[in-house]
Amino acid sequence: MRRLRDLLSHILQPTIFVAAVAMAAPGLTLSPAQSQEFQRDIPILMTADELQFDDELGIATAKGNVEISQSERVLLADMVTYNQRTDVVTASGNIILMEPTGEVLFAEFAELTDDMREGFLRGFSMLLEDNSRLAAVSAQRRGGVETRLNQAIYSSCRDCVGFDGEPLWNIKAAKVTHNQDRREVVYRDATLEVLGLPVAYTPFLSHPDPTVKRKSGLLTPTFGGSSSLGSSIRLPYFWAISRDKDLTFDPIIYASNYPLITGEYRQSFGDGELKTRLSGIYDTTDSTSKRGRGHIDAEARFVIDDYWRWGSDIKLASDDTYLSRFGFPGRDTLTSRAYLERFGPRSYAAAQGIYFQGLRDNDIQEEIPLVLPKIDYNFVGDPGTAGGYTTLDANFQALGRDTGASSQRLSLTGGWHLPYVSDIGTVTTLNATLQTDLYNVADVSVPSGDTESGFTGRIFPQLSAEWSYPWIRRGETSGMLIEPIAALVLAPNGGNPDRIPNEDSLAVEFDETNLFSANRFPGKDRVEGGSRVVYGLRGGLYGDGGGSSTFMVGQSYQFRENSAFAFGSGLNEQRSDIVGRFTISPNKFLDLLYKTRIDADNLRAKRTEISGSYGPRFLRGDVNYIFFDQTEEFAKREEIRAGLSSDITDQWSARVDTRRDLSDNGGTLSWGASIRYNCDCLDFSINYRRTFTQDRDVPPDESIFVRVVFKTLGEFGTSF
Repeated sequence: MRRLRDLLSHILQPTIFVAAVAMAAPGLTLSPAQSQEFQRDIPILMTADELQFDDELGIATAKGNVEISQSERVLLADMVTYNQRTDVVTASGNIILMEPTGEVLFAEFAELTDDMREGFLRGFSMLLEDNSRLAAVSAQRRGGVETRLNQAIYSSCRDCVGFDGEPLWNIKAAKVTHNQDRREVVYRDATLEVLGLPVAYTPFLSHPDPTVKRKSGLLTPTFGGSSSLGSSIRLPYFWAISRDKDLTFDPIIYASNYPLITGEYRQSFGDGELKTRLSGIYDTTDSTSKRGRGHIDAEARFVIDDYWRWGSDIKLASDDTYLSRFGFPGRDTLTSRAYLERFGPRSYAAAQGIYFQGLRDNDIQEEIPLVLPKIDYNFVGDPGTAGGYTTLDANFQALGRDTGASSQRLSLTGGWHLPYVSDIGTVTTLNATLQTDLYNVADVSVPSGDTESGFTGRIFPQLSAEWSYPWIRRGETSGMLIEPIAALVLAPNGGNPDRIPNEDSLAVEFDETNLFSANRFPGKDRVEGGSRVVYGLRGGLYGDGGGSSTFMVGQSYQFRENSAFAFGSGLNEQRSDIVGRFTISPNKFLDLLYKTRIDADNLRAKRTEISGSYGPRFLRGDVNYIFFDQTEEFAKREEIRAGLSSDITDQWSARVDTRRDLSDNGGTLSWGASIRYNCDCLDFSINYRRTFTQDRDVPPDESIFVRVVFKTLGEFGTSF
């Protein structure tokens, strides 16, 4: 890089001096020879209102709107002088130095080397890439990459201000070093102030500068405590191993237990990604049952080519309550699988193996099946000249367990479908399907109480026709839809031999979404035999402003009572239950959903779901109510969850919520409250939560969690 000296030393030459003035006075023209010499010899660009040179002292002075550009570094000032003998540039008045990396430096006075990479600045401030600010009494520039500040202050607050317009928080330090090569800011003898009051002191503090997306280092610790686990501290460390992989190691140290070792490893590949979390502890909280506990949660996704990909999910825990006991997310069942799948233009194929781990109290792991392999293929043919198309669904599944039945299933379902729209607007779809299933079973329980083994199968044809007639009316500010729907389904009765085990069709959930389905069973092990008619009505009112209200209601009638459905399913009698869904969302202040299933004989609700939110942002409520009548598989359930939230100001928000079991022996399950302050430089929240349920060694709990995030620095959390 050529230096500023190369320009200013040439000011003695008349042609170069004229060229410099011409940049400040565009109306002045140069001869071609002079322009060529100027373009060839001057490596930087300088403009100013006035240029002077003292021949005896060797000092050049630029005054008025001075701008000096060298490569991607730009210096602006009211006045700049250059001493040819000492190679020192002195600037004063409204100094702005723009760095190639995005930082902007301000000063009242600056004394720099001729390449602007070394020097001293007084009345210094710095605007970083994320708009956070550093200011100091004085600063030194070293090597063009490091700035050392004396008696400095740092803050990322712009809109968040405390008393007297001061930043909500800041860090004051005796010395601050900003290194652009290492991309970090280091503080010595630093004090954190909030609302002008000192709250913390540290002899050393560092954090990445805003250009850093990821960097190794300690993350903010979290302090906590609970009645069952005692006091604890979480000490996270982030290790940026390379550009494509990193590790977060965040052990939890307990006062009355062995440490819990946990961490998450992440890696990106050219064709996929891998993410794995491991944890483990030797738990001594129960003196009668000291044991090692842990879990793994891993996920891999890889692309082979434009059509093929493979992946795996591994989710395992040492015991049923480990995840909820130590605060890891989990469900009633952990599902691990490995799979290979192909996406074709009109087809999909997948092969996978699935392992389930039950975490509920009544789960017996030996009775939970292992599925290996499960192979699926789905194909949709091109539409013909009349619009008809064919489908093919194939499945092979092998299922085994340590205790209980095992089976292998081969299933093929072919179909032909013809949609038709008449001249008057009716829509009719004809469907013809044939499902064939072959099973090899072992130890399958039959109604007599015995178990049987061997081959069995079925051939199940089905014909159906669905008809609808949508009526649409357009008003000045809204549109209306009314659409009657009817369907006729023809199929032989039965179709479910006793020797075919029911592994994938146990949980039948009858509602408006599967009212017109050809098979209301969710899987392949059970088919819905017999003939029936289905009828319903749906419609809606749609406003031009985005508001809408919709509904759907319907029922089915079987020509013969179907004993394949369990008691309480809503489909076990000739007339099914009446199902419906209603939504009301006229504007942004109200959003309501109501779903129901009503007994056709006495019009008693057997299932009710209500969810909604209402009110403006200043005070908005939400509610979720569910009621399920008792069925053959599940007990009666009635529960409500309600909350109230408020955006008090643009920065302050608050929320309270509760969850309650409304059954005879029920009660409050949990409740909580929170308040949050969030602005451009600070995120502060207090959350209180109390639970009243117990699951084996996971007792009811009461906690307060305080979280403070100083944006651009990190976060601090504590819980009690």
